[in-house]
Amino acid sequence: MLHLYDTATRKVRELELREPGKVGIYLCGPTVYGPPHIGHGRATLVYDVLRRYLEWTGLQVRLVSNVTDIDDAIINRANTENRPWQEITHKCESVWFEAMGKLGVARPSDIPHATEYVDQMVTMIGQLVEIGRAYATEDGVYLNVATVEDYGLLVNQKLSDMLEGGSDREVYGAENKHHPADFVLWKMAKPGEPSWPSKFGDGRPGWHSECVVMSLDLLGEGFDLHCGGMDLKFPHHENERAQAIALGKRFANHWMHNGFVVDTEGEKMSKSLGNVDNLLDLVENYDPRAYRMLLLQSHYRGPVSVTKDNIEAAEKVMAGFDSFAARTADVGDATPDQAVLVKFREFMDNDLDTPGATALLFDTVRRANAALDAGSKEVAALAAAVREICTAFGLVLVATHDVPAEIAAKATALDAARAAKDFAKADALRDELKVAGWTVETTSKGTVVRR
Repeated sequence: MLHLYDTATRKVRELELREPGKVGIYLCGPTVYGPPHIGHGRATLVYDVLRRYLEWTGLQVRLVSNVTDIDDAIINRANTENRPWQEITHKCESVWFEAMGKLGVARPSDIPHATEYVDQMVTMIGQLVEIGRAYATEDGVYLNVATVEDYGLLVNQKLSDMLEGGSDREVYGAENKHHPADFVLWKMAKPGEPSWPSKFGDGRPGWHSECVVMSLDLLGEGFDLHCGGMDLKFPHHENERAQAIALGKRFANHWMHNGFVVDTEGEKMSKSLGNVDNLLDLVENYDPRAYRMLLLQSHYRGPVSVTKDNIEAAEKVMAGFDSFAARTADVGDATPDQAVLVKFREFMDNDLDTPGATALLFDTVRRANAALDAGSKEVAALAAAVREICTAFGLVLVATHDVPAEIAAKATALDAARAAKDFAKADALRDELKVAGWTVETTSKGTVVRR
């Protein structure tokens, strides 16, 4: 059974399922006000691999991932550019899913939008006010965090520690709050801003109220797993959880957070730092599968740096896997090597140890190539195991490529030169093909070229 590090308990523990055979996962999705960066790509790829692996093991997965389509950043951009805020959100959401599609990320089972749930948020906030856990001021409605006994669970800090500077987030805010750490549930409308009616006055929901309403509505109380980036742990996830607990509801059973993408100096990459690569640029300039491979070689909880060197190295890995797929395309179907798959599951079930599982994949490809060269019958079972692991990883191997006529002609000329024992010419042609971006293999049937 899968064991994952749980942020709430600070230990690796079994992912206990509310309902046998089914997994309910909530993943905090994008705030659609700009293009996705590579940090966004890491988060979605990590949980895409998790989802695919769970499905590969036979579980039915329901992945809910929201779209925040009303937010200060959206309003600010709309005002700056003098455009309707809906135009910003629609365009940016389209760009988001275009990028995710190019990365091979499967669409979530459900994609709730914040603006679709405003009425439910108003109802929830009203309930919190009625039971004395929230209060209204002239600028909004706030949650009284002092009424939530274990507030700070996800960051392993007491409320008093946060106020003494123990947190890496600023908790002080509006002067009207009863307590410095109280956070806004409903923001009163300002001139020129979008707003919705409520019994507290026209306004819009606070960011932290969105996900708690959507996750409980779609997945129900005590759902299995809540996911997101490490930067969402506090205040966003802590504040989501606080609202559910304040209402006496069981929230997520397990909390999973992925590490940051860092720059070459180890600093977290984010839009505010100005050192972020646009995700669409990345997938336009490199094989999109290379980013998935690069992340598979890093543990999801640790930091990862994305550089020209390591993304190009990942591209070469994928080119090698494509060559392997082509070499083994005709070996026939077989039962996958069970010893390999047992080891694969051991790695993955141990806190999603993709680096160990990826090393196993490399070794299995090596063994299969050696078996093919030796004419061993073992190759079919090993190749089938490789295909199974790639399916669980979400890696698509390409066994064939369209070869332009001029490239095919050079490959034919290379074979003719080798047949004539003109090895100098053959080597020169091989070098030309490599410089042009082609992998050149010599087989019993002649030269084979692949991108």
